[in-house]
Amino acid sequence: MTEEFEVPSPHEKHLEHVSEHAHARSDGFASKIAVMTAIMATIGALLSYQAGSSESLAAMDKNNAAMKKTEAANQWNYYQAKSSRQNLAELATHIPGVDAKHYGIEAQRYQKEKEAVRLKAEALEAQAQDWDEQSEAALHQHHRWAQAMMAIQIAISMAAITLLTRKQWLARLAYGTAGASVLLGSLAWLHI
Repeated sequence: MTEEFEVPSPHEKHLEHVSEHAHARSDGFASKIAVMTAIMATIGALLSYQAGSSESLAAMDKNNAAMKKTEAANQWNYYQAKSSRQNLAELATHIPGVDAKHYGIEAQRYQKEKEAVRLKAEALEAQAQDWDEQSEAALHQHHRWAQAMMAIQIAISMAAITLLTRKQWLARLAYGTAGASVLLGSLAWLHI
């Protein structure tokens, strides 16, 4: 038979302690702070998830940009190879004793192939630029989620200190900081 061990987090211990003392003394102040702390912790969990998700999205977009840049570089290398072959074919048209007409046709063919390769390389560079811009936008959003998460963590800490000091002004400051966190989270949600 396996035994399961429960290891409560400091936050859970704190809430349990506050809850026990609030019920023992019918302390409305402590109960309100405990409920608000639980709400803030829930908001913090949501913010944390969104921060991680947006960071992963930014990394994936940056990876896609790098892949497109690599593909574009490969196309530019191919373009250079076509240019070299075109130059050699053009040079061959001036060598006595070779089929100048054949090499002239080859030079024209390489010129046309080069153009198609150039267009493909430029299209890949444009796609890479788009992925880079998407990555930057996702990273900006990640920073907003992270700021919101930091603010809610500060609010939770202030709420814990409020329970110890029983200062009303500190409770208002904790609520204001939680409000700032919600505002920052809203800005992240709206991609601002």
